[in-house]
Amino acid sequence: MLPPLLPLFPLPMTVLFPGVFLPLHIFEPRYKQMVTKALEGDRIIGISLLVPGHDEQYEGRPPIFPIGCAGLITHVERQNDGRFNLILRGLDKFRITEEEPATDGVLYRIAHVTPIEEEATPDTRPKLAEARRRLETLLAPSLQGEGGSRLPPDMADPDLVNALSQYLELEPVEKQALLEREGVLARCETLVELIEMKLLMQRQPDSGLRH
Repeated sequence: MLPPLLPLFPLPMTVLFPGVFLPLHIFEPRYKQMVTKALEGDRIIGISLLVPGHDEQYEGRPPIFPIGCAGLITHVERQNDGRFNLILRGLDKFRITEEEPATDGVLYRIAHVTPIEEEATPDTRPKLAEARRRLETLLAPSLQGEGGSRLPPDMADPDLVNALSQYLELEPVEKQALLEREGVLARCETLVELIEMKLLMQRQPDSGLRH
């Protein structure tokens, strides 16, 4: 169960998914303070994606997407200069209901959140298994081109879908859209649609007009 208040770590290019690991290098003073405080408590922080187009506000409080994913600090290396190398494990999705106002001495953002649980129900499991098969079929050619590697067959459906959603080369806003899908089945089906669209675009000849 997530705490009702989460320290926020907004990132411009990264989306965290439940059950997936994320390495982070922490060097900004506000986030070094955030990690130090988290390590004194439950070791949980919230990862949120920055809304594109607000780079000039990065040092302040630029807009973030309201749905993110909490991460548990499972491994930490503290550097001599105060920086951290972390590994997070994705926990639950959350929705930000409101942010705490800026407080003297606290450099990072803190938000009130409600958890969003994702559990596969018995009636969705056959559909999820079929969507996984479609996903594996689509990815098979590219995996064969990488030394014959393949997707692990014994990996649980939610773990596989979430890992692919995080690690495949997709735009950050595409990954955010996947995170926001209601449940792993919807996420897997959307991932299939995204990959099909990208493969179709790769096969399309140059549509530019020639003069």
